Amino acid sequence: MATNTVGLPRQQVRPRSGPEGEQNAAPKGLAWLLAVTGAAGLLASWVITLDKFLLLEDPDFKPACSLNPVVSCGSVMASDQAAAFGFPNPMLGLVAYGVVVCVGAGLLAGARYRGWFWLGLNAGTLFGVGFCSWLMVQSLYEINALCLWCCLAWVATLLMFWAVTAHNVRTRVLPAPAPLRGFFAEFGWAPPALHIGVIGMLILTRWWDFWTG
Repeated sequence: MATNTVGLPRQQVRPRSGPEGEQNAAPKGLAWLLAVTGAAGLLASWVITLDKFLLLEDPDFKPACSLNPVVSCGSVMASDQAAAFGFPNPMLGLVAYGVVVCVGAGLLAGARYRGWFWLGLNAGTLFGVGFCSWLMVQSLYEINALCLWCCLAWVATLLMFWAVTAHNVRTRVLPAPAPLRGFFAEFGWAPPALHIGVIGMLILTRWWDFWTG
């Protein structure tokens, strides 16, 4: 027996907002940034890994990015800090940056992630920034040399961290007051620009005599 449902109100599902709704949709710009920065970090990790293997085979091997006493990838690769966890650091990058590339590609394909996923990505990129900052200090003040591929990885990591943080603040995945959300909406470019500027100034002043000599 058929039942007549004409005129009965249909239940409407409203799109959720806040920590469980707004974060699902990410702008294409963020997706592209994650894909590109992840690819840049992956490239840097791959090249460093290959050079590390060659250096282990031949202690006299000189990487192509060893240009002078300051820009000397070989000096960085041969240091104890280059294996902070007991294995070459770029092996960690091969995994981490690969994940970021997949996240960016997923967003470009239309994927949507829940709040816990964005928080996990934010925590991962925060760890990456902290680790890169430690490596930067070690390079500048202990190893006394720079690795260009490492610098590329540093920049890629901080860009993805600030981009994910700005997204999470704007979409309220990370609780923040309205002025802070407005700041990231209007000036989301400012924190990474300032961060990169500080790193550039530290590198410039650390070897000022060399750069100006």
